Amino acid sequence: MNRIKDLREEHNLNQAKIAEVIQTTQQQYSKIETGKSDISGEKLKRLAQFYNVSADYILGLTDDPTPQH
Repeated sequence: MNRIKDLREEHNLNQAKIAEVIQTTQQQYSKIETGKSDISGEKLKRLAQFYNVSADYILGLTDDPTPQH
């Protein structure tokens, strides 16, 4: 999940802020960011909406960040 770390750093945010956005703890978010834990569909959706990118982009399935509406 390097892409979620890259997005967070590009926006100059800390893990605690993103954990708040996706309604989890900073510790759990850290595990998601490092690949030690999977991200749920709902949390993935919240991240995509927060960053205004597609879920496929976050998951690394495409290099196009544009959300498909």
